[in-house]
Amino acid sequence: MEVRGSNLQPPTSNLELPTFPDLYPMEISLTTPALLFPAISLLLLAYTNRFLALANLVRKLHDEYIEGRKSHDEFTELHKNKIILWQIKNLRRRINLIRYMQGLGVFSFLGCVGCMYSLYRGAAVVAEFIFAVALLSLLASLFISLAEIIQSTKAIELELSDIEELEKGNIFTDIISGTKEK
Repeated sequence: MEVRGSNLQPPTSNLELPTFPDLYPMEISLTTPALLFPAISLLLLAYTNRFLALANLVRKLHDEYIEGRKSHDEFTELHKNKIILWQIKNLRRRINLIRYMQGLGVFSFLGCVGCMYSLYRGAAVVAEFIFAVALLSLLASLFISLAEIIQSTKAIELELSDIEELEKGNIFTDIISGTKEK
């Protein structure tokens, strides 16, 4: 008995399971990479704002360091200068992380443009590869952003450690130990 209009295929003798691309073929249109444009643009704007804030902080710390070298109270200024030097080293690391974040974000943006151009030229396989690289670049940028955020919290902890009234700890140790604000 034959069923017309059916897309049933006769059973095969070997029991091969379909692979992922067979089950879910990837189809990229021009709108797929274009959807990342606003997201990447906003990320780059946020990265640039972080960079500008750090640049202003470096200038301020530099001025404080120069003022400290001119001061006559050596003990206090020596301690203050050590903290300022540590902060400047931390800021240098953070600025390098932001540079990598921005570079990978721009590379992801360029990858999306390259993907769109490949689709325009009819090279779907190349476009899929370029789009995958752009997504991986964006992912790496986000991971580096997380590392920079961790560095920034360390810098804030250092600032708070100068205040003698505060006990050493953080929100997690406060919750675990059950301490309350005084």
